[in-house]
Amino acid sequence: MTRPAAPLHYDRVQKLNASAPAESDTGLLLRSPLPRSYVDFFGHRLLNFLRALHGMTAFALITLGVLISKFRVARAVIWPRILTHLHRSGFRLLPMIAFLAVALGLVVIGQTVALMTRVGANAYLGTVMVTVVVRELGPLLTAVLVLSRSGMANVIELGTARALGEVEALEVLGIDPVHYLVVPRVLGMALGTFALAVYLILIAFCGGYVWAFIQDVPLLPGDYFRQLAEALNGMDFVLLTLKTSLFGFIIAVVTCYHGLAQPLRLEEVSRAAVRAMAQSVIACVLLDAVFILVYLLS
Repeated sequence: MTRPAAPLHYDRVQKLNASAPAESDTGLLLRSPLPRSYVDFFGHRLLNFLRALHGMTAFALITLGVLISKFRVARAVIWPRILTHLHRSGFRLLPMIAFLAVALGLVVIGQTVALMTRVGANAYLGTVMVTVVVRELGPLLTAVLVLSRSGMANVIELGTARALGEVEALEVLGIDPVHYLVVPRVLGMALGTFALAVYLILIAFCGGYVWAFIQDVPLLPGDYFRQLAEALNGMDFVLLTLKTSLFGFIIAVVTCYHGLAQPLRLEEVSRAAVRAMAQSVIACVLLDAVFILVYLLS
């Protein structure tokens, strides 16, 4: 890879996080006596949250800048890494996605089909299925699975590399850590999350009808899939693509930020993984709330 002419973007992340409390300081805060009042306690929490939000936003913008400006740089090295992370965040998770999809079909779709048939509400079957599975449960379950497997691996790998000085070694060699370590993970997880969500939705629909068939629900396959097709529209496909890709992007940015952007010791990697897990879930839920508003207003 070529040596960048401008200062490394990773140095900017370090400067942005210089004012944030180190992990050891946070640990001392947690072990210190309780604040004098609840206002002080929640004030500290709010300030820490705002610092983390500022750092992750800056890290996301830096990642986007590197992705755009160095898209054609060192493609022989970066593209195989993108495919590797796409395989790790996509193909390797297919068995677990298939299991979750079958469970979702049996527990949610099959029961819903049977219940709506009993009350004579078959006309709304497609709308309910699209709303529950395509718009909400499918993308969220996929994001949680990607976070629990690939996201935690990001924090552990990058945090360990940071603690052992491997990231600094890349800088000495003139390699941008954001370009080499973060960009392949962001692209791989965004594409992998979208693909897995599509597989989960398709398998869940098929599994749900199989469960309804086992329960002797008088619904022909043609009528079932016709209602699903009529309930879907172009906006559903656009928002599903955008939502799942953003889920993967957010998970990759948050986990890479906690593993890479701050100095860590080996014993602090596990705590960084816990923080990344919690903040990724909160970020995905907030993003999902935004998409719910878009669905309601569209």
